[in-house]
Amino acid sequence: MHRAATRRPRRVPEDAPGRVLRHTRRTRGIGSTDAEHPDGVLPRADESRQSRRVSALTPDPTDPAPIAPPDAWQAQWVSPAVPADEVPPGGRRPAYLLRGAVDVAAPVRRAVVHATAHGIYELSIDGTRVTADELTPGFTEYAHRVQVQSYDVTAMLAGAPGAHRLEALLADGWYRGQVGILRATDQWGDTTAFLAQLHLEHEDGTTTVVGTDETWRWTPSYVLQADLIEGQHEDRRLVGAEPEAGWQPVVVSDRGFDTLTTSPAPPVRPVEEIRPVGVTEPHPGTYVVDLGQNVNGRVRLSSLGPEGTAITLTHGEALGPDGDVTMTHLQPAMPFLPHPLSAGQVDRVVSAGRDGDVFEPRLTTHGFRYVRVEGHPGPLTADDVTGVVVHTDLAPRGGFTCDDDRVNRLHDAAVWSFRGNACDIPTDCPTRERAGWTGDWQLYVPTATYLYDVDGFSTKWLRDVAAGQWEDGTIGGMAPMPVAEMTGFLRTTNGSAGWGDASVLVPWELHEEYGDTAVLEELWPTMVAWLDRTERMATGARHPDRVAARPEPLPHEQHLWDTGFHWGEWLEPGGEPADFAAFIAADKSDVATAYYAWSTRHAAAIARVLGRAEDAQRYAALSAAVVDAWRCEFVDAGTGRVSPRTQANLVRALRFGLVPDELRQQTADDLAALVREAGTHLGTGFLSTPDLLPVLADHGHLELAYELLFQDTQPSWLAMIDRGATTVWERWEGLDEDGVPHESLNHYSKGAVVSFLHRYVAGLQRTATTWRRFRVAPRPGGGITSASTWHDSVHGRIEVAWSSAAAPGGSGISLHVTVPPGCTADVVLPDGTAYEVGGGTHSF
Repeated sequence: MHRAATRRPRRVPEDAPGRVLRHTRRTRGIGSTDAEHPDGVLPRADESRQSRRVSALTPDPTDPAPIAPPDAWQAQWVSPAVPADEVPPGGRRPAYLLRGAVDVAAPVRRAVVHATAHGIYELSIDGTRVTADELTPGFTEYAHRVQVQSYDVTAMLAGAPGAHRLEALLADGWYRGQVGILRATDQWGDTTAFLAQLHLEHEDGTTTVVGTDETWRWTPSYVLQADLIEGQHEDRRLVGAEPEAGWQPVVVSDRGFDTLTTSPAPPVRPVEEIRPVGVTEPHPGTYVVDLGQNVNGRVRLSSLGPEGTAITLTHGEALGPDGDVTMTHLQPAMPFLPHPLSAGQVDRVVSAGRDGDVFEPRLTTHGFRYVRVEGHPGPLTADDVTGVVVHTDLAPRGGFTCDDDRVNRLHDAAVWSFRGNACDIPTDCPTRERAGWTGDWQLYVPTATYLYDVDGFSTKWLRDVAAGQWEDGTIGGMAPMPVAEMTGFLRTTNGSAGWGDASVLVPWELHEEYGDTAVLEELWPTMVAWLDRTERMATGARHPDRVAARPEPLPHEQHLWDTGFHWGEWLEPGGEPADFAAFIAADKSDVATAYYAWSTRHAAAIARVLGRAEDAQRYAALSAAVVDAWRCEFVDAGTGRVSPRTQANLVRALRFGLVPDELRQQTADDLAALVREAGTHLGTGFLSTPDLLPVLADHGHLELAYELLFQDTQPSWLAMIDRGATTVWERWEGLDEDGVPHESLNHYSKGAVVSFLHRYVAGLQRTATTWRRFRVAPRPGGGITSASTWHDSVHGRIEVAWSSAAAPGGSGISLHVTVPPGCTADVVLPDGTAYEVGGGTHSF
């Protein structure tokens, strides 16, 4: 390894040996209150906590600046020297082992290693894994941001002078593996690379710095294939059997250090283990393992059979009529694809025949409930298989329960669906694309902030949103944005209303929940560029259909956004576009202009928080003008009727304040009529579903909101639950009446309905930033006789619990509320009686 002159590095925070250092995020902008978010490792039971995560190279791990100036890095990027004609096709490439040596000549007081990769890596010292973190360094806009992990490895090196071996298992990951709907590879580079630097502080006060360099060696590993979508293949006979003659010199490359940064997000880790609920044998020699829960992660197989046994594991979300795993619904089959692609999610292992050996692929993850196991000598039992749940290690911040089991299972499904899609970035699904669709997170983040601490997780993702923004202000439909999807037809699908608006609405939600003004300041230029682009599109052109119907534009049209591509209210029931070309060309100005008004309104609020008075005035005026344009175009001056007359449009009109106050009740009544006309079924898609029930409840239709909540025929939430869903489906008819699956069965967006459970059924609503003030107003209905919820705000835990059975005299409700110190709750009972209470627990 390269050795630098001894010098004193920046001090690493002190902590007790053998424990994980707490990564603390200081929440700014809320006066004297700071929130600490512990970031602890949850290793497997058989793994020793040898290292501790630290942030040694920057004083603030939330700082978006590079982790260190280039001259602070004395290590070099190293890569396996694989001849081009020996590189397997994308998705089928192996993981490589890279090895270097360090000679510890003097006793060590402190040791910290900093590491990152173009690809994903697993680092070990003397054969012991440094950390339980996985899929490091994570998924980012690699051309702009590559995250560095820092670990305290003092316990692994102190008291052990002499030679030590550093090894990295290096795989494609997102960097050059399959990413996105196109399953393209080599999108950020065609060669993986690893970078590591070890800082040793000796007992005598001197320091030694060593890093990856030309002395490192590489060799093929026992991992014959590792791809995040296709899966992982291992030959366990090769574990630890690398011949010394097989190690070859690495290639050193000048990849620079300017893109290196830290991450404010917790790492990806194995966070839970699940014992299967059953194993069946639908065909001779074919076993199907049922975890009982759709998850993101992998399985650990502990029964591998005699040496040479070749076992194949196929991971899926649904079973076919024969009881076997079906995968066809997970094959991408979009109109712009020449042919359906593989569903992937297949792991393979060849047994070494060693007692106690297990197969647990850590360089891939899958979205699945069921696993087909082929080639196992049998019999295979539930004791041989363990489900390992893998996702970003987010701290829980909220929960809900009531006396209706199906509603509880719906809430559980929404939570599990989010967990399955919080794997370093907020993904759409953990199977087909694993893409960070901006619209999905925009609409779900208010629910997510209630359930989990997603401050650092979202901030990290927003930095990828900003890094991927085009020069003209366009926000990509995904973040990070797969390079291959920035070409051809798919390039035109970026910049959609409701998706690009995540750049404004997500930072605002982080401010409201956590008091985070830093993220508003950091994203302000991104917001301005997005809204400038929106304004140019609104004023610069008109939709062809509007030109044909009205050759001369009316004055309000300068604020009507009717150009560019928009996904619109994607996937309304029965609304899948039959003609994709026609869908692309359709006028969706009702949706786009609504979001134009909504985001400029929020930009004005953000500007006020940041003390930008002129910007606040400008955006407030612009928002008012856009609202007026929306009314001119979509509200009939004579009847007051809103068009298009769809549930989604009316929900949005009410939620975004697009109709005048005097027309709100009429519009809400029309919405209720539309629901009745649909047989008391919802008719919303992606964007407006979270607001449907709240809008009805707030406008005198609480009973109808509960009827929709409890509707059990498709399209509905409980239809999913009754058909066995343990996560929320992408389509309302994800599993049809014949049991045939369609598209992803794990998409969290429609699960945002659970905010209605928190805010209306239990009755807990935030009314001031950081929950300094909140409202408790239970709205019982639907036969629910008790409900409770809790939420950990930055000020402390809030609890609400009510029961009608426990009410004195058998009427009304009994309500208990816990208020954190320094906070105020406005309590409104179902009969309208109101109270204002401070910190403590109160009963009503």
